[in-house]
Amino acid sequence: MSNTNKWGIVAEFDSAASIYQACKKVIEKGYTRVDAHTPFPVHGLDKALRQGPSHLGWIVVCFGLTGICVAQLMMWWTNAFDYRFWVSGKTPYAWETTIPITFELMVLLSGISAVFGMFGLNRLPRLHHPIFRHKTFHRASDDRFFLSVEATDPKFDTNETVAFLQSIGGQHVEVIEE
Repeated sequence: MSNTNKWGIVAEFDSAASIYQACKKVIEKGYTRVDAHTPFPVHGLDKALRQGPSHLGWIVVCFGLTGICVAQLMMWWTNAFDYRFWVSGKTPYAWETTIPITFELMVLLSGISAVFGMFGLNRLPRLHHPIFRHKTFHRASDDRFFLSVEATDPKFDTNETVAFLQSIGGQHVEVIEE
């Protein structure tokens, strides 16, 4: 190879069952920086790759609670101090009158945090990725399944990894450069 940096190795598989088995074998072999690219969700693939749960739920919960606190603080200040207004004969800042706005602000901040949290966790937008250089990777959104092993993996060795991916059924195994 030339003096360019390697990003990793990508292998193509022809079915969901074969990519699932390949993922299990790659993880059993000791690789840790592995990812699968499939045209549709494959049940159990995240467990086969030993991927942990998403942190997006915690982001949404935190922003939802922030929305509740901000709404309550805003209405407490407005109704109790800044602009005393009697609603339905209740004293200023009666909790019953704050429920609709509290709910709306909670939903608004949760929804916004879900979208931008997903972008952040997935490192999007990324208009180009080295894996796009694989000759048949365009079929990942159609009918092919791909397994990538990054060069940053501690067990990564170009020749050994290529031979291993071919031995477990990988086709069109290519070394991808940065």
